[in-house]
Amino acid sequence: MLLGLFAALTLASVVYNAATAGSVKPATALYAGPFVRVDGKLVAYRRWGASGTPIVLLGGFIVPSSVWNGVGARLGRDHRVFALDLPPFGYTERRGPYTLRGWIDLVRGFETRFDLHHAVLVGHSLGAAVVVADALWHPADSKGIVLLDGDAISAGGAPSWVSKLLVGPWFTSVYRIATSSDWIFRRGLSSAYPRHPPFTREFLEEWERPFKVQGTLDAFRSMLQYGIQGFQLAQLREVRVPALVLWGAHDTVDSVSAGRRSAHALQAPFHLLASAGHLSMLAAPRAIARTVDSFAALRQARNGQSVGPNQAARPNVRVRARLERPVRIRASRRAALPDQAKR
Repeated sequence: MLLGLFAALTLASVVYNAATAGSVKPATALYAGPFVRVDGKLVAYRRWGASGTPIVLLGGFIVPSSVWNGVGARLGRDHRVFALDLPPFGYTERRGPYTLRGWIDLVRGFETRFDLHHAVLVGHSLGAAVVVADALWHPADSKGIVLLDGDAISAGGAPSWVSKLLVGPWFTSVYRIATSSDWIFRRGLSSAYPRHPPFTREFLEEWERPFKVQGTLDAFRSMLQYGIQGFQLAQLREVRVPALVLWGAHDTVDSVSAGRRSAHALQAPFHLLASAGHLSMLAAPRAIARTVDSFAALRQARNGQSVGPNQAARPNVRVRARLERPVRIRASRRAALPDQAKR
């Protein structure tokens, strides 16, 4: 009886996988670009602005670069801004290694490709560990780092036997069903984005579509062994690059207290973003852009470099005052959805 049921379910899973195989496509078939080839890997990115301080935006776990549209457009008025899809997220080609070293090599190769020198790196969630890694391993090349809703602290990975269990047609079926479910994404996004406007089909598709890129399932399986990649607080204390920590006041994914601990270890200002959750770049794009802009302006002023026309009107003393003490930044209660969803 049980054997017959198992056989029937396995057959149904195989049939379902065959029927949905056409939904799995190369990244170039799912995203119009732009792309750039870095060390043989096709990297998806977005960009804003033509001059000014280079700023590189790095998303977190399963976060596509489209979330940076609101922040990037505002920062692009005075800066050269790039948002990268770190693999295996977004639309960058699924080629490992999916490690901090691998991501740092990708970011540095990208910076070389676009001639970006002494960029300000902004890392969200998992991306916070990437910007800290860059500050630790290549301090002379960084102008400053910003941690957004990410404490850069590591946690253990799953036992090696777990990835061996996640094979076969059943796991593939579950993965495809889950990553195509509007209900699942609505629940997850609602938790990370409190007080959000209604989620449109276009907005949900921005999150679901990257899971259909070829190689994503295998990449996620391989990442299990690494756990949550990052550092220990003692290592954060060794960072000598200027840093800033921004945090959604209602973040339930990473606690506010964790952000405060990392800010203290980095000797960095800690700013709360009122009304924002874990996806604070969606809830508070203006506040984040304004604070990162001030951080970049202060770094330029201290390095004796020129600033953009809009930045030049701001006295340095005001910029310094805003960044050298913790402040509470109020975000608009309902950000405009078109800025979030457009590609």
